[in-house]
Amino acid sequence: MPVDSDGMNHPDTYEFVIKGHASNRMLGLFDDDFAIDITADRNTVLVGEIRDSSHLNGVINQLTSLAIEIISITLANENAP
Repeated sequence: MPVDSDGMNHPDTYEFVIKGHASNRMLGLFDDDFAIDITADRNTVLVGEIRDSSHLNGVINQLTSLAIEIISITLANENAP
């Protein structure tokens, strides 16, 4: 995560692609923090800001604890300080 001269972390935008069409119940856990889309091949894409590495690990842990298969995690755009 980028840190600027004031020592503050600035969030980065990440894209999580998960296998399959996620249920509305599962999506409800993420809809406040992520934009959600379904791809043409019926996978689910979550795009949102991640504050720091512990937030990133928390999202990954939440997905895996729900037995959701993560296809990819991509840094969508790195914010410059």
